[in-house]
Amino acid sequence: MSSGSLRAARYRRHRRVRAKVEGTSVRPRLCVFRSLNHIYAQVIDDLRGYTLASASTLSSAIKSELVGKSKTEQSGLVGSWVAKRVLGEGVSQVVFDRGGYKYHGRVKALAEAARKSGLKF
Repeated sequence: MSSGSLRAARYRRHRRVRAKVEGTSVRPRLCVFRSLNHIYAQVIDDLRGYTLASASTLSSAIKSELVGKSKTEQSGLVGSWVAKRVLGEGVSQVVFDRGGYKYHGRVKALAEAARKSGLKF
C-alpha cells in the first residue's frame, strides 16, 4: 500500500469514528493526532467549536521532560499533561476520539495516562 492509500484509509476510519463521537460542554472530545515524530492531543467542545485544552510533544512546558524518552513514553506524558489542563478547567469526563488510528502503542499510552491522571472515558 502506498502512503496515499494509507492516509485515505485513516481518513475513512476517522470519518466513521467522528460520525459517532461528538464533544459537548459536559463531555468534550479528547482528540488525538499522531505524526511520525510527534503526538498532539486536544480537548474540544464541538457544540461551541472551542478548544478547552491542548498538549503536544512540541509544547514548551513539557519539552524538557521528553528528553531521552521513547515516543510511547512521550505520549504518556502528553496524555497526563492534557488531563491536568482540562481538569483545571473543571471537566472530568471526555469522549475519546482516536482519530482513525488503531488503539495501541502511542495512542493507547496517551489514553491510559489521561485516565491515570483522573479523566474518565
